[in-house]
Amino acid sequence: MTIAAILSRLERAETTAVALLEEVQARVAAAGAQTPVARLEWDRAFDQARAADRARQEGAAGPLCGVPLAHKDMFDRAGSVVGFGAHPDAQRRAERTAEVLARLDAAGAVDFGRLQMSEFAMGPTGQNHHHGMPVNPAVPGGVPGGSSSGSGVAVAMGLVPAALGSDTGGSIRIPAACTGVVGFKPSPGLVPLAGAMPLSWTQDVVGPLAASVDCARRVLSVLSAGRTRATSQPPGKLRLAFDDSSLTEGVSARMRAALADLRKQLRAQGHEVVALDMGWLAHLAEPANVIAIAEAATVHADRLRAAPDSYGPEVRARLCQAAGIPAQAYLRARQIRQIAIARAKAEIFAAADLVILPGLADVAPQAAALAGAKGAEIATMIAGMTGLTRPASLLGLPVLTLPVAQTSDGPLSVQIMGQRGAEDLIADLAQHLETARRSDLHRATDPA
Repeated sequence: MTIAAILSRLERAETTAVALLEEVQARVAAAGAQTPVARLEWDRAFDQARAADRARQEGAAGPLCGVPLAHKDMFDRAGSVVGFGAHPDAQRRAERTAEVLARLDAAGAVDFGRLQMSEFAMGPTGQNHHHGMPVNPAVPGGVPGGSSSGSGVAVAMGLVPAALGSDTGGSIRIPAACTGVVGFKPSPGLVPLAGAMPLSWTQDVVGPLAASVDCARRVLSVLSAGRTRATSQPPGKLRLAFDDSSLTEGVSARMRAALADLRKQLRAQGHEVVALDMGWLAHLAEPANVIAIAEAATVHADRLRAAPDSYGPEVRARLCQAAGIPAQAYLRARQIRQIAIARAKAEIFAAADLVILPGLADVAPQAAALAGAKGAEIATMIAGMTGLTRPASLLGLPVLTLPVAQTSDGPLSVQIMGQRGAEDLIADLAQHLETARRSDLHRATDPA
């Protein structure tokens, strides 16, 4: 299910927005408990679908007219209940509609429900104390990744071609890598946050998880009010940097092989592949976490004081510990961020147009390993999942996560990272790579 294919069917009058929504309704019903849906809102969705059909008949179809979508349960919609992946006591009925949902509505998209997420968007595995963990359809027994767990799973299951997520330290990119879909974290400020649940106001961004790069960029173009392109262009010859340091020394042998294949492919396409020592990026994970958790503790201070038992034990423990972070540590982390931003510009982006890093060290970790872990083991697993994503959050850089290889255990993905404002260039390269990979897969599976 891609946006292009859906729009093609609609434009050729092979189907209608209402019929498409009925198809989705049937798929959701057939999947039963396997769906990552937190709440279904069919009545409003069918109203939107009928409006989309009328708009198309009148020649007023928007860029997403009739496309069925669902989103992480953290965006306000006037009159609807927002759950935040939290205890039922935290739910509230929104008075206004989040700007991102309003922009999708104006583009003609059909929003049929809310998707599961980590509690208050805190947690990279997808585990939720209150609601459990969505099933990863791409990695049997694997975690789905978080905190936009339901968004990644819904796209990977084929329920939707795209779904909104949020990213503070990797919450779009990690579930995208875990489930083998595309995840697009934009530059801070490109997509409005009004009406979206805050976690860390200096690092939060909103972006799509999607079935393809084309799907992701179509949605991002709507979210950014046209500040990014919805269509691809040839990327031209680029300088592409890969890490040659301790930053990636912990990745698996098959991830190393996937990266080597990608370097070979890029060189064959005429790009300049450069090796850079980016080991210092590993030191940014801790200041990124200090900023994020200190700001989260501020967001939750009043509620945590008034209703501590309504939080899951792990989230409550993290917030309580964060409340003790001294102001000096928080301010120091923000100083480190400014120094790191300047260093990245001088050392990395002076030598390269884009950077390619692993999305995860390997395929998604097994949920059983998480269930049996305690204390330091959990911290080690979380650090392993976020170590490659947090630096871009601290630096405020746009990143696209792209699946590049399929193993017997699941997908392997990379991150394509650029300077602020480089969303179009990132997407152009990613779409070029995606098209080439799909062509190779088609040739490999074509009968002789």
